[in-house]
Amino acid sequence: MTADIPRLARLLDDAVRNATAVAQISATEALTLQQAYEVQRQSIERRLARGERRIGVAMGFTSRAKMEQMGVHDLIWGRLTNAMIVEDGSTISRKRFVHPRVEPEVAFLLRKPLSGIVTAMQARDALEAVAPALEIIDSRYQNFRFSLTDVVADNSSCSGLTIGPWSSPHQPLDNLGIRVMVNGRAHSFGSTAAILGDPVRSLVGAAGLVAISGEVLEAGHIVMAGGAMAAFELHVGMHVELEVDRLGRTSFTVAE
Repeated sequence: MTADIPRLARLLDDAVRNATAVAQISATEALTLQQAYEVQRQSIERRLARGERRIGVAMGFTSRAKMEQMGVHDLIWGRLTNAMIVEDGSTISRKRFVHPRVEPEVAFLLRKPLSGIVTAMQARDALEAVAPALEIIDSRYQNFRFSLTDVVADNSSCSGLTIGPWSSPHQPLDNLGIRVMVNGRAHSFGSTAAILGDPVRSLVGAAGLVAISGEVLEAGHIVMAGGAMAAFELHVGMHVELEVDRLGRTSFTVAE
C-alpha cells in the first residue's frame, strides 16, 4: 500500500502546533527511509507556508550514548527554522512541547555552501564560526517511542535550539570539555570527542546526507552537530546551562 505522505506530514505538523502526541506511524504503515524524509520535508514546508524560515539543519544520533539511548545506529538529520530559536538566557514554556528533552551540542555557522562528499578540511574551510549550543528535542509520538523512520518523519525530533557566543572555528574542536548544570548544580560532564570523535565529522556527514535529498547547506545556515551525551528530560523550574571549554556558555529556563 502506498503511503499517504501529505496526510502524514499534516498529522505531524498538527502534533507540533498543538503539542499533542500521536501514535507511531510504523505501527500501521511501513515507510521507507526516503519516504520518511519526504514526510519530514512536507511537514516543514507547511511551517514555511505559515511564515517560518529555514535556518539550517540538525544532526542526530552522532554519539554512541545517544545511539544506545534510542536503540538506533544511523546518522539522521532534521530541518531547522527560525521559530525554533530560543534566545540565550531566555525562558521557554513547557506547554510548547510534548516530551521535551535537551542535549549539549556544538553549533556551526557556515560562510559558504557545502554539499555532497566533502573532506574534513573542506568542511572546516566552509565555516564562519562555532558556538556552544543546547538542542531541545521533542518526539511527537506517544511515550517517546519510535522507529528510525518514525523519528525521521518527525523532523528527527528537532524542536528548539539555544546558541551561545560565536567563536573562531580555527581551533581544535575534537576534545573540548563539556559541563551541564541544572539549577546551579552539576548534572553531567563530557567531551566534544563524543560527537563522532570530532564535531567536524558531523558537518561532513551533514553535507552528504542533505545532498541525498537534493539540498545544500547554504551560507549563513546553522548546523547542529548532534548530542555529545544522552538527552535528559525537561521539567518546569529547570534552569539548564551548558559550558564548553574555550567556546563559552549558553542557557535557558523552563517555565509553565
